[in-house]
Amino acid sequence: MPLPHFFQSLRRSKPLRWAAFAACMIATAVDAAPAISVPVAKASPQEVTVGFSLDGVIEPVKQSTVAAQASGRISQLVVKAGDRVRAGQLLATIDDRESLTGLQRSRAQTAQAEAELRNAQAQLQRTRELQAKGFVSKAALDTAEATFNSAQAGRDQASAGQRQSAIAQEFTRVTAPYEGWVLETLAQAGDLAVPGKPLLTLYAPLPLRAVVQVPASRAAAARAATQVQVQLPDGEAGGQWITPIVRTMLPAADPVAQTLEWRLELPAEAARNVGPGQQVHVRFATSPQRRVVVPSKAVLRRGELTAVYVAAPGGAGFVLKAVRLGADHGAAGVEIVAGLDGNDWVALDPVKASLAGARPAVAP
Repeated sequence: MPLPHFFQSLRRSKPLRWAAFAACMIATAVDAAPAISVPVAKASPQEVTVGFSLDGVIEPVKQSTVAAQASGRISQLVVKAGDRVRAGQLLATIDDRESLTGLQRSRAQTAQAEAELRNAQAQLQRTRELQAKGFVSKAALDTAEATFNSAQAGRDQASAGQRQSAIAQEFTRVTAPYEGWVLETLAQAGDLAVPGKPLLTLYAPLPLRAVVQVPASRAAAARAATQVQVQLPDGEAGGQWITPIVRTMLPAADPVAQTLEWRLELPAEAARNVGPGQQVHVRFATSPQRRVVVPSKAVLRRGELTAVYVAAPGGAGFVLKAVRLGADHGAAGVEIVAGLDGNDWVALDPVKASLAGARPAVAP
């Protein structure tokens, strides 16, 4: 009988015979499917560092708010946010007509004082010669010496005033205190500048530090940590745990947030791959302890479900087990707080382990 007519006659027969035939065909197809080999690893306890992690932020160690030191209208703002500047580079200029007039006045006063000093010096010299010949009294010589000393003091005072006016004139040219980047500008050309008014924010690209706010309840654990590390954000060195070269904890707590600030200066090579404002993870670790750890790729995350595929006894496929995760130990794996024991074998590829016919590559 042709095969199509066979199926038609079978379907016209009793439903029980058709169901039995369908089950037989399905079982035959399952048995004929090739087995999928899935690599597994034993979830055995191993020594890992135990501690806690907090979120931190990258900040420049050297950051300055450049402010005006002279009064006047801002003539021009030479730089903008994002510009790189050199030490001593001009950033902004302030109207210098008033300061320039003061400098010219000071120079004139200095020239007048120097002329009076030369006159007093000549008068003192003539008085000494006349007094030596007996033509003038000692009192006249004393008067000439006092006039000379007064003229010398006036010259010094005028010179100091000239230097002060020159400094005030220099204050109309705002320059960069060091090499760095302009973070933001706080004024525009045409604004009125007064001493102390912020003009822009400047920061040095190196060194950088990670700043983390540690809750006061964990302050003792943070101090007792034997190892403090910073995990860099995604990038060339993303995911790496870096040991800071300098650790500083501020002694006073924030009265509102009840946190203590930790400043962790990063090595120069690691700091080149990050920028101010980026978020990082900071880990405070204690001495190593034994914990059940599995590779991160073995963990299946689906919404609120966190689970792993565990090899069934006798190598008959896999069983999905819900687990509770602990700390992430990087290359060592992720800690399993609950759901597994040291005798379980977990699938390293949970996607393959979920397929029909999946079998452990190594018999548990």
